[in-house]
Amino acid sequence: MEFSVERVALLLLIAAVVAILTQRLRLPYSVGLVAAGIVLTFLPFSPQVNLTKSLLFTVLLPPLIFEGAFSLEWQQLKSDLPLVLVLATVGVVLSAAVTTAGMHMLAHWPWASALVFGALISATDPVSVIAAFKGARVEGRLRVLVESESLFNDGTAAVLFAICVAAATGNSPTPWGASVTLVWTIVGSLACGAVVAYGTLLLAGRTDDQFVEITFTTVAAYGSFLLAEHFHLSGVLATLVAGLMLGNIRAMKYIPPGDREAIQSFWVYAAFVANSIVFLLIGIRVGQQHFHGAWVPVLVAILLVLLSRAVAVYPCCGVFSRTKLRVTMGHQHVLFWGGLRGALALALALSLPPEVPQRESIISTSFAVVAFSIFVQGMTMKPMLRRFDEIPE
Repeated sequence: MEFSVERVALLLLIAAVVAILTQRLRLPYSVGLVAAGIVLTFLPFSPQVNLTKSLLFTVLLPPLIFEGAFSLEWQQLKSDLPLVLVLATVGVVLSAAVTTAGMHMLAHWPWASALVFGALISATDPVSVIAAFKGARVEGRLRVLVESESLFNDGTAAVLFAICVAAATGNSPTPWGASVTLVWTIVGSLACGAVVAYGTLLLAGRTDDQFVEITFTTVAAYGSFLLAEHFHLSGVLATLVAGLMLGNIRAMKYIPPGDREAIQSFWVYAAFVANSIVFLLIGIRVGQQHFHGAWVPVLVAILLVLLSRAVAVYPCCGVFSRTKLRVTMGHQHVLFWGGLRGALALALALSLPPEVPQRESIISTSFAVVAFSIFVQGMTMKPMLRRFDEIPE
């Protein structure tokens, strides 16, 4: 259905009411939104908006990624960058491998279907993770680790997904071809984000109007994403780079401190709006989804996603156990349980071509895993963080 102004206004009204209720009930905002979306599917005035890859990728995802990257402190991230990169590459590959093997052996899916599902569900979702940690008001190294890993690992998951879809549809790339694709995706995406960010800084330096500067950053968020996607690269990785550069290049002094605060405030609000719409639409789609007859693969998938996350986190962190990048066991537990899945996995699932075997089963199972992730893991994040003294009582 058309994503009209009237429907957007109704979604925002519902989101605002949900925000008030979740604050009073002390529930995670994202959980309340998804629950509200499910309830809406049973009401006559439910906004008829389809959750599509195009809507997620070209409208809602860029501001969420940009705001998350813009808020990251490079000085904090830089010290943990080797750990983040290992989790976002080796960890994602391990996670995908465990899920793929498990879905084939336990759910009896064909290798092609299991491979595609393992790739799309392997990355933690920036939207869900950042929402959960902002809601819990987590600060310090733990927040930087979890948020930055979720932002970075999309690049690996996107490449894995493209390779697995090609294999599932009979267009398997050679190892050399896959390696070239990987390098091209990473380098090209970094270049797209850097070029757009640098151009934005140059233009922003020619004005002292904060509204014009906000406009330039808006163009940077969407421009970097769309430019990378145009060349079949990772839009999320490009927008991540653009956000990191614009949020941390202070030595160039192109943007005055007062204007930077206005820009930051704008992006916090933009992320709130996009976040609200994303989770409401996820709830509506989950409410419309039919899971009857698919409970065995769904339960197997949920268990495998948890197991694969453990396989990704604990060994990768163990590599750094005798270095200055050592991660405490408590933080490793939070990294494990905080590996939420969300809009990104759904966007990839919805983008599957019709010729992929068991396409509808993959989509249904993906929605079930995301629902579990948001409700069960999202609801229990605060108690876990309190258990490890990351937030006050």
